[in-house]
Amino acid sequence: MSKSKKEVQQDYSRRTGYRANSKYNKEKTKVYAIRAVLATEQDIIRQLESVENKSGYIKRLIREDIARQTPADDP
Repeated sequence: MSKSKKEVQQDYSRRTGYRANSKYNKEKTKVYAIRAVLATEQDIIRQLESVENKSGYIKRLIREDIARQTPADDP
């Protein structure tokens, strides 16, 4: 007798640690999604497509912006 869909999913969860992964992601991470309009934002699309690590690239840009906004300590 073949396994039900639920049994197959449970087996997958046990084998891969999917539940633990899912729990970690829910508790420890945040996802931000953006949409780029093909007709008007080709410059943004081209730039993002040109980098291999999009997440790292965006995080670096944000951190650089934060650094620019943070006043430098005067000696």
